[in-house]
Amino acid sequence: MIDVIIVGGGPTGTMLAAELRLYGVRTVVIERDSEPTPIVRSLGLHVRSIELLDQRGLLERFLEHGTKHPVGGFFAGIPKPPPADLDTAHPYTLAIPQNITDRLLLEHALEVGTEIRRGQAVTEVTQDEQGVTAELADGTRLRARYLVGCDGGRSTVRTLLSIGFPGEPSHVDTLLGEMELTADPDTVTAVNTEVRKTQLRFGAMPLASGGYRVLTPAAEVAQDRSAPPTFEEFTRQLKATAGTDLGAHSPRWLSRFGDATRLAEQYRTGRVLLAGDAAHVHPPVGGQGLNLGIQDACNLGWKLAATVHGWAPADLLDTYEAERRPVAAHVLGTTRAQMQMLLPEPGPRAVRDLVAELMEIEAVSRLLTEQVTAIGVRYDLGPGPALLGRRLRDIPVGSGRLFEILRGGKGLLLDRTGGLSAAGWSDRVERVVDPAAEVDAPAVLLRPDGYVAWLGDEQAELDAHLRRWFGAAG
Repeated sequence: MIDVIIVGGGPTGTMLAAELRLYGVRTVVIERDSEPTPIVRSLGLHVRSIELLDQRGLLERFLEHGTKHPVGGFFAGIPKPPPADLDTAHPYTLAIPQNITDRLLLEHALEVGTEIRRGQAVTEVTQDEQGVTAELADGTRLRARYLVGCDGGRSTVRTLLSIGFPGEPSHVDTLLGEMELTADPDTVTAVNTEVRKTQLRFGAMPLASGGYRVLTPAAEVAQDRSAPPTFEEFTRQLKATAGTDLGAHSPRWLSRFGDATRLAEQYRTGRVLLAGDAAHVHPPVGGQGLNLGIQDACNLGWKLAATVHGWAPADLLDTYEAERRPVAAHVLGTTRAQMQMLLPEPGPRAVRDLVAELMEIEAVSRLLTEQVTAIGVRYDLGPGPALLGRRLRDIPVGSGRLFEILRGGKGLLLDRTGGLSAAGWSDRVERVVDPAAEVDAPAVLLRPDGYVAWLGDEQAELDAHLRRWFGAAG
């Protein structure tokens, strides 16, 4: 029997697969498309995703293909400098096209032993107390202990399990594509500058590979969400918005996206779970979609692996939904607000001007930056110090650094007192004694995803939290 079937081979699915393989979980990814999509929706990685890649030793390969930009200017596209002393060792956004992110995560998943089956669609999912059966379009039946739907906003898994996906349909559509422009660069820049004074859903950005990435408002909301726009429709909308089509020709790909906002009623039903866009969709403003999925995968991976291996506390897997669904709900709210602020009508423009003024206040700028980059996420782990439930930034520890220690996938007891022990959990928790560690607590217990599960100096309290997150002592 397979341990986990993952339906969907995008960034959420491949990141989750690699996380599971870190713990030796036999994982198979089922991907409907025979070839990777050429469509590039996401253009970058935010701070928390960058930190997670560093925690798994992957960051260098991403840095080779991306460009660092200072954090700031992504909340509704309002150009503001980043707040000072952001709480991270990676205070930048990494500009990297999604097709490269997809490729690097897929390569990593294959390197660690994930089985990928391309060109196969799941047509049926059934489950019982012992496992899950997935039937493929060619009649193949696969049996696994668990199944995770990472198959996008029109998730087949979510539909087959009749999981509700309430929310709001798209009210506006935006056309997006890559193409050549005959207009000279100065003309393109001038048109961009003029049109974006009133229409922020327009832009033509030169690509390093040649050509341009172009977006423009659509005339109406498409009834068939899966159908790409025609090139005629695209150029017609360019003329309607900018007064010129900029000599557009030779499109590489064309797509559309809307501002639909939906959240799955539940992330788990029995042995089937949802992650990424299968669990939540929202407007792409702020660039949080891909990042949110990667972060889902890193929250779920170690918990699902612990459940497969049998050492997880009874409710550990349920904490995935308890922690990640509120995060998604908050992102849906902030992207709704940002999308409204991009509309050209006087009311939204007035709100945008007001928010821009408020962002001159350091505390406001910091709050919005931490929200979009996800370093402000705090899981509700009960009452306690401000650091409880938050991720810990990378800091020097011993002769190395924190994120390097987390690469093995274990939890970590960072003990500044030298008098605490996690001996009964040594197969699941590293212990490092460092009196000089830059942590405002005598000792800190970190989960494998880097979030603080406990702070203190009492062994009895520590033991209780070790059992809470890592099961019974061995």
